[in-house]
Amino acid sequence: MTEQPNITYVYYTSELQMPAIASLIEKDLSEPYSVFTYRYFINNWPKLCWMAMDGDKTVGVIVCKLDQHRGSITTNRGYIAMLAVDKEYRKQGIGSKLVSHAIENMKEDNCDEVVLETEITNTGALALYRNLGFVKDKRLCRYYLNGVDAFRLKVWLNPCG
Repeated sequence: MTEQPNITYVYYTSELQMPAIASLIEKDLSEPYSVFTYRYFINNWPKLCWMAMDGDKTVGVIVCKLDQHRGSITTNRGYIAMLAVDKEYRKQGIGSKLVSHAIENMKEDNCDEVVLETEITNTGALALYRNLGFVKDKRLCRYYLNGVDAFRLKVWLNPCG
């Protein structure tokens, strides 16, 4: 893995960034999302949306949220909704850095655990998250619209939370 020195990381600050975010995610993820889905996450949790920039070009993005885990008044759960890195920029640590930036912001807000779903066939994502300490929590049958199963992955930041 070689890191590119000219990649900078910024979090969401303006609606002007939305087209680049949506374009990158639509290229890489199997699920279709409307602009309202992006806005739900990004407008409610802007500091949990990070972008990797190569100059003016958005080459990676992560979109997350943080709220109380349903059924619990004491567990704050982070959720990684979307992570995408431009194919030309993969294997350079960009995805890992985006996840790390988002999790650091979640920790500042007393996050206890972080979860996400990924296709069971997405070996790159499974390896990335495993290297960041995530474990398989459960298998979700036919979770995606394309009929593929998903793994729910989880990492505990505060096991006693």
